Amino acid sequence: MSQALDLTLTDDPHQQNDVFTDAFNSGEGAVFDQLYRSDAISNLTGRTLTGPERTRAITEFLATKPKLTATVRRTYRTGDTMLLIVDFSVEAVGADGSPEKLDGRCTDVLVRDENGRWIMAIDRPVMHTPNT
Repeated sequence: MSQALDLTLTDDPHQQNDVFTDAFNSGEGAVFDQLYRSDAISNLTGRTLTGPERTRAITEFLATKPKLTATVRRTYRTGDTMLLIVDFSVEAVGADGSPEKLDGRCTDVLVRDENGRWIMAIDRPVMHTPNT
């Protein structure tokens, strides 16, 4: 990666979305993982994971260089907790090597940590059912 990403999450949910998208599209699992609490829950890879297993699965997935676009649809905030509803699209390579596009809606829960920094606690993307 030629330049370091600014991973600072502000109170602006659109800025938060931009940071997550940039980190995801970097393809660097270690970079993306910095946006999560160590005990965060994610089903980004299709299984609900936490801790080192979540980190490992996300790192392996991002190594395939998928590309994410995302749009914030709604936000709700109370104190140090924020819920974001995000529509997303991921362009990836399928298991057979063919291009694959995954569209869906994500419910993300961010919390402020003890240093006042926003960080992901729950990442729950849900894929839309493909039209047949």
